[in-house]
Amino acid sequence: MKNMMKLVAVAAFVLAAMSVSAQVKLGHINTQELIQAMPEVARANDTLEMKQSAVEKELTNMQEQLKTKTDEYSKNAASMTEVIRASKEQELNDLYGRIQSFQQIAMSDLEATQRRLMQPIMDKVLNAIKAVGKENGYTYIFDLSAGGVLYFAETADDVMPLVKKKLGLQ
Repeated sequence: MKNMMKLVAVAAFVLAAMSVSAQVKLGHINTQELIQAMPEVARANDTLEMKQSAVEKELTNMQEQLKTKTDEYSKNAASMTEVIRASKEQELNDLYGRIQSFQQIAMSDLEATQRRLMQPIMDKVLNAIKAVGKENGYTYIFDLSAGGVLYFAETADDVMPLVKKKLGLQ
C-alpha cells in the first residue's frame, strides 16, 4: 500500500510539472541588433562623434604646444641660466600634467555623454520588450547578445519582429 501511495504521489508530481512546463512560453531577441536598427542610435553616435572630435582637436593642440615648447627647451637649454632652465622645466611639467588631466576629464565626460544619450534608447527597447512579452504571454524573453543562452531551438520564438513593430521599425 505504501509503494502504491508513493507511486501515486510521484505520478501526481510529474503531471503537475508537465502542466506547469506546458504553460511556459519562451522567446529570444538580440538587443544589440535591435538597438543598431534604431534611428536614435545614429543621432546619438553623431552627437558623440562631434564631441569626441572637438576633444581630439583640443588634445592635438595641447600636444603640439608641448612639442614646440619641448623642442625650444632642448635647443636652448645649454645657454639658459639655472633659474630659467628650472622655470622652463616646470612649465613643461605643468603642461604635461594639464594634458594628462584633460585626457582623464575628457574621457569621463565622453562616457557620461554616451550614457546620457543611450539610456533613453535602452529604456525604450526594454519597455517595448516587456510590452511584447506581456501582450504575447511570454514567461521569459532571453537576450542572445548577452551571451547567456548557449542553445535555442530553431522553433523557439524570435520576438525581434514583434518588438520592431512595437517600436515602429521595419
